[in-house]
Amino acid sequence: MFTSGPQLCPGHPGTATMGASVGLLLLSLLLLLPCIPGLPFYNGFYYSPGGRNLGSGHKEGLFNGVKLVVETPEETLFTHRGANVTLPCRYHYEPALASLRPVRIKWWKLSENGAPEQDVLVAIGQRHRSFGDYEGRAHLQQDREREASLELQDLRPEDSGRYRCEVIDGLEDESGVVELELRGVVFPYQPPQGRYQLNFHEAQRACEEQGAVVASFEQLFRAWEEGLDWCNAGWLQDGSVQYPITLPREPCGGLGLAPGVRSYGPRHHRLHRYDVFCFTAALKGQVYYLEHPEKLTLTEAREACREDSAHIATVGQLFAAWKFRGLDRCDAGWLADGSTRYPVAHPRPNCGPPEPGVRSFGFPDPQSRSYGVYCYRQS
Repeated sequence: MFTSGPQLCPGHPGTATMGASVGLLLLSLLLLLPCIPGLPFYNGFYYSPGGRNLGSGHKEGLFNGVKLVVETPEETLFTHRGANVTLPCRYHYEPALASLRPVRIKWWKLSENGAPEQDVLVAIGQRHRSFGDYEGRAHLQQDREREASLELQDLRPEDSGRYRCEVIDGLEDESGVVELELRGVVFPYQPPQGRYQLNFHEAQRACEEQGAVVASFEQLFRAWEEGLDWCNAGWLQDGSVQYPITLPREPCGGLGLAPGVRSYGPRHHRLHRYDVFCFTAALKGQVYYLEHPEKLTLTEAREACREDSAHIATVGQLFAAWKFRGLDRCDAGWLADGSTRYPVAHPRPNCGPPEPGVRSFGFPDPQSRSYGVYCYRQS
């Protein structure tokens, strides 16, 4: 005759027999663990949210007279697109323990600017699993004892943000935060159809097509501090619409307002239409003006870059090359979106306004042979 095994969450506790071993009793208790109310379950293990600390730096929890301490850096880590970076996280016990204890480690990216939290990696022992866009790019560094650092490879602009490292020992968990920022540049973008043509979802796609992402408010504010002045309102990552003004004037909010970032507040993602502020990070490759014996149509420009073992550059790549490589050229050239622009790092006569920047000629007739081309070659 077969007998049923232990039941999960039995409605009525069974009567223990006198001959039951301690091992079976412990097994039964473990099987009952999922029934304990208020104990969250995550990827195969349980943890208590009560010990979670939302700050950064050194965090500690107390259990059985021993403190679990998690250490992460207070300062922001700066890097660039395509790089590999390590987000440091270590833990120890006070007083020190003579033997190693099994722990679980979880990394996730915190919610910012309306974006949801993102699971990055969960590890138990030598086994780990990464999630979503981080799959294959996120790895746990365990070179030293009590190391829980996260290595991210081939960084993308959307990887900027705050990451939490959580160490779980039994029912105790402590955590710290690491802030990662990619060096980048914010630029306003309009599509070929003209001003105020993009709803929020179209704005996201427009930035992606230019090798960029929709900028956050923090990124736009930093760009304004560095001198960005633009009188057209554009979408930001949190779904709000804003624009930066360094020189107050009548068409841009009036002379009575102080310089700053003007806000229209949150807007409907589908119904409302504006421009967009995009953010792109520093490049791994090279943007250059292709020396060619004659001017080119847009189709000829694409082909000329291909023949030079490159691709026609995006708007984001041109801005990044101007910002971080000092690209300086007074010749307008085709870009991938059909616009023509040129980068000026050192203003001079007959080369546009007196400020550094990327000048635009808009979206000329694609058959026009009045321009050269900017190409991008990956390193």
